[in-house]
Amino acid sequence: QAVSLGRLQFSADVSEGVVASDVIFITVGTPSDHNGAADMSAVKAVAVTLAQSMDRYKVVVDKSTMPVGSSKLVAKIIQENQPSPLEYDVISNPEFLREGSAVEDFLNPDRIVIGTDSERAAGIMSELYSPIRAPLMITDPASAEMIKYASNCFLATKVSFINAMANICEAVDADVKEVALGMGYDRRIGFEFLRAGPGFGGSCFPKDSRAMLSIARGNGYDFQLLQGVLDVNQAQQDIIVDSINGLLNEKSRVGVLGLSFKPNTDDMRDSPAIKVIAGLQKKGHDIVAYDPVAVDNAKKYLQNITYAAGPYETAEGSDIIVLITEWEEFKYLDWRKMKDLLNKPIVFDTRNCLDPQTLRRIGFTYQGIGR
Repeated sequence: QAVSLGRLQFSADVSEGVVASDVIFITVGTPSDHNGAADMSAVKAVAVTLAQSMDRYKVVVDKSTMPVGSSKLVAKIIQENQPSPLEYDVISNPEFLREGSAVEDFLNPDRIVIGTDSERAAGIMSELYSPIRAPLMITDPASAEMIKYASNCFLATKVSFINAMANICEAVDADVKEVALGMGYDRRIGFEFLRAGPGFGGSCFPKDSRAMLSIARGNGYDFQLLQGVLDVNQAQQDIIVDSINGLLNEKSRVGVLGLSFKPNTDDMRDSPAIKVIAGLQKKGHDIVAYDPVAVDNAKKYLQNITYAAGPYETAEGSDIIVLITEWEEFKYLDWRKMKDLLNKPIVFDTRNCLDPQTLRRIGFTYQGIGR
């Protein structure tokens, strides 16, 4: 609809887009480099192109997740590469979109953060976002840049915390789902991200946590708490591999349901499935796997596994089913049929999304995380 109304246009020419725009968003990737810091090479290249194409005042928006000081860095690159001096402002406007629900998150955000010292830029950005009903926070660029990292690192902390609790629950015969429910009713804590599982993955939490550690080290602070969050996340997948291996007496065929780091996306970046499958292969097990959309991407990360056409094909001839990604369709499978197809009726539910009592009544050996 936006295209037909002339409100949305596409171009492969960056210079053409710069000339036609008053506000320019930089949304290129900032992946981890070999030290865990954010790789800013794409940002720098874009900044040079912007500088060479500007024809009047522009607001340049750092939308990608960038380290503290990136607004100053981009501004400096633009200044050094302009053919002739033109006014501009570089601001930080971090994004908080989730894969699989990005449009909804953009239209209904929890907050909008603008980091700038320029009243002119602040006014333009406030007008730009005026149709969206959400708290608008205008702060300095460094604070805006830190808000993005702090938010993702805190959410990563919640995930690792509940996974650590799950391991203790396992040892004392408590149910981590009940523990999380009791915690979540406390309004200071809340229910979000208190779901035990195989650890966090994707394009944000691992990358941003590593980048935050790099920022801390670069400024002389030993961020032991955040290092612990990453250590727990790393260990969680090792624990799952050992637990699965403990359910199997010998070399076995392991059926894996779900490969992407979360449902409703084909993103395999830092997916827990990668390490879990690699760990099981090292134990000598053969892997057959299925994912509704992520198989093509999975082939870039996983070797020597068989890809099945569906869940039932995954179960057929396998000695165990391991659910790694909680795709909605997996919750409503015919588990009696799954049991008949398996060599052994064993389910390892790394997302705690299946009903243990129902599966046990059918005849399954069920194991979850911290249950």
